[in-house]
Parts: sequence; structure tokens; C-alpha cells
Amino acid sequence: MKNYFLFFITLLVSFFGYSSNSTDTILDKLNDAVKNKQYYVRLKEERILNFKKIKSEELSKEQEYNYNQALYEEYQKFKSDSAIFYIKKNLKIAEELHKKELLNLAQLQLANLYSSTGKYRESEAIIKSINKKELEKSLLPNYYVTYREFYEHYNANSPNWGFIEQIGKYRDSLLGVLNPNSLDYKINKIQKDIYHKKFDVAEKELLSLLKGMKDDNPQFAMITYLLGNISEKTNKINLVKKYYALSATSDIKQAIKDNASQQELAMVFYELGDVDMAYKLTQSAIEDALYCNVQFRTLLMSQLYSIINTAYLEREAQRKTELQVYLLCISLLSLFLIVAVIYVYKQMEKVSRIRGELYETSQKLAELNKDITEANNQLQERNAQLSESNHIKEEYIANFFSLCSAYINKLENYRVILNKKATAKQFDEIYKMLKSTTLVDNELEELYRNFDTIFLSLYPTFVKDFNALLIPEEQIIVKHGELLNTELRIFALIRLGITDSVKIAAFLRYSLSTIYNYRTRGRNKAIVSRNDFEEMVIKIGLLSQKA
Repeated sequence: MKNYFLFFITLLVSFFGYSSNSTDTILDKLNDAVKNKQYYVRLKEERILNFKKIKSEELSKEQEYNYNQALYEEYQKFKSDSAIFYIKKNLKIAEELHKKELLNLAQLQLANLYSSTGKYRESEAIIKSINKKELEKSLLPNYYVTYREFYEHYNANSPNWGFIEQIGKYRDSLLGVLNPNSLDYKINKIQKDIYHKKFDVAEKELLSLLKGMKDDNPQFAMITYLLGNISEKTNKINLVKKYYALSATSDIKQAIKDNASQQELAMVFYELGDVDMAYKLTQSAIEDALYCNVQFRTLLMSQLYSIINTAYLEREAQRKTELQVYLLCISLLSLFLIVAVIYVYKQMEKVSRIRGELYETSQKLAELNKDITEANNQLQERNAQLSESNHIKEEYIANFFSLCSAYINKLENYRVILNKKATAKQFDEIYKMLKSTTLVDNELEELYRNFDTIFLSLYPTFVKDFNALLIPEEQIIVKHGELLNTELRIFALIRLGITDSVKIAAFLRYSLSTIYNYRTRGRNKAIVSRNDFEEMVIKIGLLSQKA
């Protein structure tokens, strides 16, 4: 049970840690977007400019109306004044064409722009001049949206419960004319659910809409804004920051200046005590509202800005005080440092005198150390040689007893055979066996094979190391099936310390002159000095044993 509990706690910690990191990453992206805001504005302006360049002088009135409509859509959430300019042009065109539908559309769009820029009377006058009963069915959604947003803008300027009721009324009317499968219908339905505090239903629907939607979708910012609003109402602070930040980042990247997410997020950071982030977002939101000339947002942000700016100035004053304290501390530390430097300087003069005296002593010590080092090196070499000698003795003593035991067994077997033949009076067979050298030859061959095996077990790299002492074209290649050949055995015995040619000749059953010739030929083939050759052969394997 305890293990399950620990697993559950670990899972929770991992989840919240991941959520926090995810939110931090989203906030980093928002900071980058705010920093590069002018870049996204420039992209928007370039896109509009390129669109304007394609206009032809031969456009019909209806084509020009559609052209102006496209520019209105570009400017609507970017520059309200420019959007108003192109809608007014469309009003004139619609009047010239005597097309009521085009005229009504332009009037509704102008009324919406007027309410967002604070011209509430002008906006209301335009809406009231439109007879809903005579309005084309396709324009009813625009009509209800315009009325709903009129009361939303008006309520932001002068909060009134009656305006809120009107917003709900026109939203319900809008839902009655929209296609239930359309995204606009779903978003308005979600807003209604939020108003009626059906947060779980609204959140589930929003998450469904958000799934698979990219942040460059025009509705992405709205959906994430509504998710942030729900999270704020349900006190999920991490999700509040996450969704408002996603919404604000999307708005900035699409150069949408009429936005609410930055404002809401600024207030969240202010309440959390992060005045710097709140101040940065408030400034950004005010810049956007002024740029777009969205009066109701400018008014809201001005009220918020005064609160956050006061807190920011207080924070800056506090930082200034802290800085003054730090400067005072640094000044005192600097004074202490000057005193310390003077003291150290005097001490260094004393040390310098002592250092001169120590230098001579150190020179003498260096000479002594050099002598000791040489003595140590010689001692290490002697120890290595002794260690190697002991190792060889141990190996050979063990193998000596093994060989002696084997030879005793062979002699016993040989005695038994001769005894049997003598008992059987097979004297000719006995004479033939005694006269034959096969036994001796076989034993010699086995002796050399045992020697090769034992020696190479002691010095497995002997052949390679020995060849390294020879010039490349004279290096020895052992035949297949052999371990060592005669020449290698001679220098193997030298490596074991048997340097007397007489002893080597006796062991290998060669003449003294043959052994001498092999040794002379080896020195002649050496890549090193002839005088040092056999000494270097004796040192083969010594370095590896030291290691």
C-alpha cells in the first residue's frame, strides 16, 4: 500500500512539474512575441501593401466594393481608422449601385467600428436606421453581432446591468440564425454557457475545438482566451497564465491590435506580485489599443495602467533604495579592499625578501631531489628486474616439477617396456630401441615446444616487440604451427638472462659458432644501435610488468 502511495505522489509531482515547465515555455514564447511585435506589424503592413499593388484601374463598382471589403477585413482588428475609410468608400459605392444588401452590410460594419472607437451615438444611430424586417436573411448574423458588440463596448465604458442583459438577448438572437454546425455558433454557445456558469460544459467544448487547431487560426486566440477566462473563474492559476499567454501570443503574431488577453494576463501577474511582467504587458496592451484606436480598450487599460504603473514605480523606488544600500556597501568594501591591498603589499615585500633566501635553498633542494629521483629510478628498475626474476622463477619452478614428473613417468614406462622385452629375451628389439634416436628427438621437440609455450605465457608480445627492434624487411615471420623458431629461441634465452653462448649452444644442441652467427646476424638486422640491441632485448616486457 505504501509503495502505491509513493508512486501516486511521484506521479503528481511529475505532472505538476511538467505543467509548470510547459507554462514557462509558453510565457517565454509570449515574451519573444512582445519583443518582436514590430516585426509582425511590419509583415502585416507588407501584406496589405502587396495587396494594394494588385488593384487595377479597370475594376467594376462591385469588384471595387469587394476589394475595399478585403482591405476592411485586414484593417478591422489592426487599424480602425483605415477600416472606417474603406467602409465609407463602400457606402458610397453601394448607394451608387442602389444595392440595399451591400449598403446594409457596409452600415453594419461601420456601426461596429464606430462602437469600438468610442463613437457610441453615431454607432447607435446607424443601427437604428436599419429596419430589421427589411434586412436580408444573410445579414441577420451581422445585425445581431453588431448590436451585441455595441452593448459590450458601451458596457466597458459605462458598466450597466441593463447592457449585460442586452448582450445576452442579442447573443440568443444570433444563435437562432447561425448554422449550429458553424464555429461561430459554437463559440457564441460557449460564451452563453460561461455566462450561466456552466464551466465544465464550456471547457470541454473549447478543448474539443482547440484540438488540432494551429495558433495562426483567427479563432485560436478567442478559444484560448475563453479557456483562460474559465480557468480564472475556477481558480486554476497555471491554466489561466497558459491560455491567456497562448491567446496573447497568437494575437501579436497575427498583428491583431484589438485584443483582451494581454490586459487580462497583466492583471493576473499583478495579483501574483509579478509587477515587472504586469507592467510590460500593460504597456504592450495600451500601445495596441492606441495603435488600433479601440477606445473602450484604451479606457480599460488606462484604469489598469494607473494601478500597475503605481506599483511599478514603487518597485523601482524600492530597487533604487536597495541600489543605494548596495552602493554604500560596495564603497565600504572598496575602502576595506584598499586597506587590505596596502597591507598585502607590505607583506609581499617581506615575502619577496624571504623568497630570495628560499630560492637558494630551493636550488639546493632541487639538486638533491634530482639525485633522489635518479636513485629512485634505479631502485624501481632493480625492483622491476627482481620482480620479473621472481616471476620467472615461480613459473619455471612450477613447470620444472611438471616436466620432471612427466620425464620420470616416461622413463618408468621405458624401463617397463625394456624389462618386458628382456624377460621375453627379445634382445634384438632391445638393441634396436637403444640404437634409435627417435625418442631423444621427440623429447627434444617436446622440450622446445614446452619452452616456447612457457616463455610466451611470460612474454606474450615477445615476437612483436622483438620484430620492432629489427628493420622492417628483416623482421621474422614464424611458420604456421610454430611458436618460436631457432633465432627467436636464442634471443628468448638472452631475455631470460642466459647470455653465455656456450650454455645457449648446449641447450639448443647447436655448435658455438652457429649461436655466435645468429647473435651477430641479429645485431646486424637491428634498427637500433648494435651495442644496445641485446640490452634492449633483455628489457622486452619490462615496461608492461611495471604497469
